[in-house]
Amino acid sequence: MGESLNGLKRTNMCGELRESNIGEKITVMGWVQRKRNLGGLIFVDLRDRTGILQIVFGEKINKEAFEKSDNVKSEYCIAATGTIVKRESPNTEIPTGMVEVKGEYIKIFSESQTPPIYIKENLDAAENIRLKYRYLDLRRPDMQRILMTRHKTAKVVRDFLDEEGFLEIETPMLGKSTPEGARDYLVPSRNYNGKFYALPQSPQLFKQLLMVSGYDRYFQIVKCFRDEDLRANRQPEFTQIDMELSFVEQDDVINLNERFIQRVFKKILNVDVKLPIERMPYKIAMEKYGSDKPDLRFGMEINDISEVVKNIDFKVFQSAIEAGGSVRAIKVPNSAKMGRKQIDKLVEFVKDYGAKGLVWIAYKEDGIKSSISKFLTEEDTKNILNKLEAVPGDLILVVADKNKVVFESLGALRVHMAKETGILDGNDEFRFVWVTEFPLLSYNEDEQRYQAEHHPFTAPMDEDIQYLESDPGRVRAKAYDIVLNGEELGGGSIRIHDTKLQERMFKVIGISQENAWEKFGYLLEAFKFGPPPHGGLAYGFDRMVMFLAKTDNIKDVIAFPKNQNAFCPLTEAPNVVDESQLKELGISIK
Repeated sequence: MGESLNGLKRTNMCGELRESNIGEKITVMGWVQRKRNLGGLIFVDLRDRTGILQIVFGEKINKEAFEKSDNVKSEYCIAATGTIVKRESPNTEIPTGMVEVKGEYIKIFSESQTPPIYIKENLDAAENIRLKYRYLDLRRPDMQRILMTRHKTAKVVRDFLDEEGFLEIETPMLGKSTPEGARDYLVPSRNYNGKFYALPQSPQLFKQLLMVSGYDRYFQIVKCFRDEDLRANRQPEFTQIDMELSFVEQDDVINLNERFIQRVFKKILNVDVKLPIERMPYKIAMEKYGSDKPDLRFGMEINDISEVVKNIDFKVFQSAIEAGGSVRAIKVPNSAKMGRKQIDKLVEFVKDYGAKGLVWIAYKEDGIKSSISKFLTEEDTKNILNKLEAVPGDLILVVADKNKVVFESLGALRVHMAKETGILDGNDEFRFVWVTEFPLLSYNEDEQRYQAEHHPFTAPMDEDIQYLESDPGRVRAKAYDIVLNGEELGGGSIRIHDTKLQERMFKVIGISQENAWEKFGYLLEAFKFGPPPHGGLAYGFDRMVMFLAKTDNIKDVIAFPKNQNAFCPLTEAPNVVDESQLKELGISIK
């Protein structure tokens, strides 16, 4: 039944017509949202990506068009021509609700079967069905709005960086595998049997080379790839806004990026981000929030109560303090009434983060209850409550262990309790914070060596370089993350540009000179030719769009994402390939 355009031209988009267009003759094209036949009149709601418009076909308006319109069904793709008139019964729910089209002509481009998912806002359908029929899922107005937001954000990003003197330069997708960090996706080579390209986890080395090349300010909105176990809001291929600048220090990168964030949030959401954004050293973030991406929209800060409890005759507290760990607590407001079952769930919750247990004290109106009341004198309990400035109704949750475990478990528990108590319900604040002074290195227990916390090209803070060999764990990095509402939005660092310092860094993390040249030789070679001081930052673009589009699912902001198992239900990738293709590549499957 499909007809072609035959010179028919679309004059307007459905969602843009208003009372000011009354009297105009227009042609619109799109998909049928629904059809209602009221005898002598047929109403068709036509949808395109700008919105919905009502078209009325009637025997008295145009008999031929009326009869033809009776054939259409939901999701048919059609064109309609007619005159804009005032609507007799306005629909205040939609922007075009004051007008309608008197349909004088209709053309059916193609028919549609009944779709396997509803084309409507806020669809509640299984994710794999949505991904299998993604082309239909993407017809839904809320999905279209998200992808339009993504497009607008990319444009604002490009305009801002262009004004600031950045050049957009593309870097290769087929590179060399450098096994530091996550697993690479490998691409076998036909010309060099037995050899492989790797897809980039980030353009890190190439952007540093561009600084050596004198391009000063580079950026790219770029696809990156990581073959890692997927957690919520991770994708095997994701997009970064990547930037690198020459002749800058940490403050220069931060100041520029504060203006960048301010511009993006103003243009897209009309939200005013106040500058400067708060900065917080990593050490403080861990001690107060148990996380290097603290959510500052609520309190419940972690308190060190080791001093207060050190003399209590309770083995768990004693042994944690003696082993160099600590006893710390959070105070959850209005939660003293929590039942035992709920509290038992919290005990299980912290065990996932390595904690052996959880002590609780419920400060109720009618007295104090605790899981360790038999070890606590009245004085002990009072001291703990005073230290936390507790009031009746508060629930105190305590973990005693080595600091890493205490921070991680209480940090996660703090966020969990915020969700449980609904403290953030209806909170639409954007709370930014820079986390700075990250450790340069972390100790890998399995391999018994220090490893780079970010990557081996991150510069140490000048005053800490002296400890690089003698006390590596003490060295702080010129690294900075921008955090929003408990999510890392982006991160970066000032890089090492001094060859001698770079050699020391490799030595400390156990990469021999030979090994370093094998892995990063082309960068080290380039650094013999006058590298400038440089540094940069990369944002997770998908994550940024999640915030701007107000969704909490990363798959919503990517047109064709993979599912939790890195599989695409639409194209069924990954999949088997022909034996002949493998033969050309010199590969056989075991």
